[in-house]
Amino acid sequence: MSVRAISEALFAESLRHIPGGVNSPVRAFRAVGGTPFFAHSAQGCRITDVDGNSYIDYVGTWGPAILGHAAPAIIGAIQEAATRGTSFGIPNPLELEMALAVKASVPSVEKVRFCNSGTEATMSAIRLARGFTGRDGILKFDGCYHGHSDSLLVKAGSGALTLGHPDSAGVPADFARHTAVLPFNDLEALQGLFQQHGSKLAAVILEVVPANAGLYLPKPGFLETLRELTTASGTLLIADEVMTGFRLGPSGAQEIYGLKPDLSCFGKIIGGGLPVGAFGGRADIMDYLAPLGPVYQAGTLSGNPLAMAAGLAAFKSLQSGEAWKQLEASGRHLEAGMVEVARAAGVEVCWQRIGSMFCGYFCRGPVWNLEDALRSDRSRFARFFHGMLDRGVYLAPSQFEAGFISTAHSVEDIEQTIRVAREVFKHL
Repeated sequence: MSVRAISEALFAESLRHIPGGVNSPVRAFRAVGGTPFFAHSAQGCRITDVDGNSYIDYVGTWGPAILGHAAPAIIGAIQEAATRGTSFGIPNPLELEMALAVKASVPSVEKVRFCNSGTEATMSAIRLARGFTGRDGILKFDGCYHGHSDSLLVKAGSGALTLGHPDSAGVPADFARHTAVLPFNDLEALQGLFQQHGSKLAAVILEVVPANAGLYLPKPGFLETLRELTTASGTLLIADEVMTGFRLGPSGAQEIYGLKPDLSCFGKIIGGGLPVGAFGGRADIMDYLAPLGPVYQAGTLSGNPLAMAAGLAAFKSLQSGEAWKQLEASGRHLEAGMVEVARAAGVEVCWQRIGSMFCGYFCRGPVWNLEDALRSDRSRFARFFHGMLDRGVYLAPSQFEAGFISTAHSVEDIEQTIRVAREVFKHL
């Protein structure tokens, strides 16, 4: 009998009732083969499946679990908030408290609005940019994933890329034609596009650190030039920090790279693991939103008190700054160990990392954009993934997703992961 027999039975039943058996595509393990395990519980850096198997988890619910699973501060905040009600549909004080916390952390944000997901945040930011500028055009970068709204599912990353369908059926051609796509880190292409079409672009949206085609970093000068070009053309610059916001530091990736965007999008950590999203930026732009302005955006559960309470608990736990120092040290430890064991086994791996986010590509590095990422040996990655999983280490089930470390990962957890990788690399 399989060590994941109950998970396999649940997945077989789910296939009868849920499209693909999952409620988000990458969970289906299509990129690596096999069937997904079903979670029973999680605590700290470990997740336990319904068959009783325990794994060191480097997915962390795709980023929000920066303090680990079921962090006492977050669970306590949710429980306390729930005693007062789970949803009001009218303002509650936690919304204001969270808004002040975001503003205090991110200097580029003068006003902020909360919603229910990263997709809602980016979709709303795009609509706001179009309403504010009176323009229709959008520029994004290939491999960057900004949620599944129609305007942004053009050469997207994350699950769309994992399944081999960077574009989605159901997106009208009239929508897609307003979205231009360039390679990330290509200054020549960027300058050429702005020379021809800069005056038609409402916004440029980018992941400051693209983490939906694995993980790659901006080259020196790329972000600076992008900011100069957008400012000169009256185009708004939207930083998608749904993943990187408050994970890479108190002000996210924009602080690390000295970028001041016009709008920023957030999610994940600001909900403490509950559904959440937010977008914010310059006050004159944000005031174009209803009820003050002509751009409509709304949500029954926006500013949900449970999500706000959980997010505030996460913020407060991170405030001292020690957490980010620990995350950097853990990331550096894992990187050094993985590079060493891969080299010892004669396996070519390009390990890319910033803070507590990482990705290992099975190709010669460095990786600067989607074209580079696609050189990775995905069949070798699949064998690596299953080798690690079978030995109790859970990585993202796709070559094109980033991994996440939490403050709950101890030195011993990192060391165990490296020991497991040493054994797996021997068989690749």
